[in-house]
Formats: sequence, C-alpha cells, structure tokens
Amino acid sequence: MKQVTIYDIAKEAKVSVATVSRVLNDTAPVKGSTRAVIEDIIRKYNFQPNAMARSLLKKETGIIGVIVPDLTNPFFPEVLAGAEHEAQQSGYTFLLSNTVGDYGKESEYLSIMREKRVDGTIFLGGRINLKSCEEHLVQELVQYAGVIPTVLVNGRLRNTDLVRVATDESAGAALAVQHLIQLGHNEIGFIGGESHMTTTSIKLRAFRKAMKEAGLDIRNEWILPDSFSIDSGKRQMLKLLEMKDRPTAVFCVNDYTAIGAIKAAAEVGMTIPDDMSIVGFDDIPLARHFIPELTTVSQQASDLGRTAVQVLKAMMNAQKVKKHTLLEPQLIVRQSSSRKG
Repeated sequence: MKQVTIYDIAKEAKVSVATVSRVLNDTAPVKGSTRAVIEDIIRKYNFQPNAMARSLLKKETGIIGVIVPDLTNPFFPEVLAGAEHEAQQSGYTFLLSNTVGDYGKESEYLSIMREKRVDGTIFLGGRINLKSCEEHLVQELVQYAGVIPTVLVNGRLRNTDLVRVATDESAGAALAVQHLIQLGHNEIGFIGGESHMTTTSIKLRAFRKAMKEAGLDIRNEWILPDSFSIDSGKRQMLKLLEMKDRPTAVFCVNDYTAIGAIKAAAEVGMTIPDDMSIVGFDDIPLARHFIPELTTVSQQASDLGRTAVQVLKAMMNAQKVKKHTLLEPQLIVRQSSSRKG
C-alpha cells in the first residue's frame, strides 16, 4: 500500500501543501470548513507526518540536546525529570549525553549535536563548574552557543554572557549554616567538594561569611574538601573524628558526602544528631529515606530543569531572556540536626 504524503492530502482536499502544514502544525489560522476537510482526510489515512519532512519544512528537529556530567548522581536525573516534563509539553525530545566528567567527551557531544541540528542545548556540570576553565574550552562553548541556543544550568564561564539558570547556592549554604547556629552550634566544620570546582568555593565562601557574621571562629583544620562522593564524606569525617577537638556540627557540600559522614560517625559508635548534627545539600531522594533522615538544602531540582527548558524555548523562539535566572533554595529540616545538648 502506497504511503500517504502531505502532498496526497493537499491534492485530495484541493488545497495547497502550505495549508495542510498549517493544520498539522497549528502555525496559522485556517478556515473552519477547510480545516475540517483536511482533518477528516488525515484521520481517514491515519496520517503521521514524517519527522524529517517536518524538520525541513519548519527548519526544526524537535530535539533538545542535554549534556550532563554524571547520571549516577541522583541530582542530575531529578533536574532532567523536570526538564523532560516541560519539553514534552511542547513536543520536544532529548538527545542525552553523559560525559562522565570528561571535557573531551563534552567537545565530542557538542560536535554531534551540531551535526544533528538540535534546536537548543542544556549544559550541566563539567567545564561550566570549573573555577578556572581553559580558554579553548570556553571559546568552544561560546562559539557553539552563538549558533545553537544554549542554557547553562548551575554553572558559568567567566567573562562570557552565556545564558544561565541556577539555584542560589550561596544563599542555600547560608541557610544550612544559620540553621546550625540557631540550634546553638558554635563549632561547625565543612566537609567535601573539590577545591577547583565553583560549587565548592561558593558554598565554602558562604560558610565562612555566615560564621563571621555570627561572630564565630572558623577552624581551618575542620574544613576538609575532597570530592562529592559517599566515600569522600566517610573518609573526611573519620579524619575529623580523629582530632582531639571536634566540631559539634558539620555542613557537607552535598547529600552524598553527608551520608558518608553519617556512616563514618555510626562506625565509631556516635549517634546522629545526639553527638553531632549534620546537614547536606541538594535534597536527593535518598535524603528522606536514609536513617537518620537528612536535614539538607533543596536546590528545587525539578523546578531547575523546568525553568531551564522554559528559558531555552523562549530563546529558540527568538524571544529576549534574562542572562541569569536565579531560583531560591529551601532548607529542609529532618532528623540529622538538633539543638546542641
């Protein structure tokens, strides 16, 4: 059986191909009686427009490229869930690329996305989270964004004006530290995060500021950066617990390190929060299912993803957007923090 095309429908309806296209894509008004005839023919043949033909006609692919650094980190799938929900409502699908923290892979995927003619790109992690990014990596992304609308999520590149959507990590870190201070903790440590990443420096800077504003001493030996993993949190907490003087509370760079810190404390016979309060950051799903349930700061991950796609869609429609959209974090108080005994 011959496959019906948009040209066949136009011929049978005695209208132009452009008129059929307007009905299919709802891009312009069509007289009611004419629309009814075209829709009857579409139903009669159970016509499904060819994606490539639609791409050529509209000069769009209906695809949004997404670059993420680590799909095993539950924060990123939560962002993606919000982004996908927003994208699907407008008929977009994702071309998802997991770089596993490799800047070379980021470059490869940017090239592939350009070849695939994606309509827009959302970029998370990797080079946009570096405190000092190599110039050729900066210029590569700037040039790419000059051709394909691109939104950076929770990151930035210095001396560029690329569009960004982010949670206010500084405000979130301040919420965490202020919460501990309000519970009567004057001796607070900081665990986790790689020193060359902006997410670490932003939170550490906010930690120092909140402590200083409260008139509290900052013990440098209690500031233990490392990485963002559970093992990192466990390793650094054990170092902290070996010290003669210990803090009564710890703020961790993310929930994974906080969970590792709690595990380390349990291994040496401590009880959280009775012996020490611990606060994380991100509010990943495990945070509310871990024992004790983790006090943390929510980055509103799903909203972050939705907002990124909303901004990107506006850019793809040639609308003006703000260069920086900032979302407010939220403190989530659970069981791992309590008033100092």
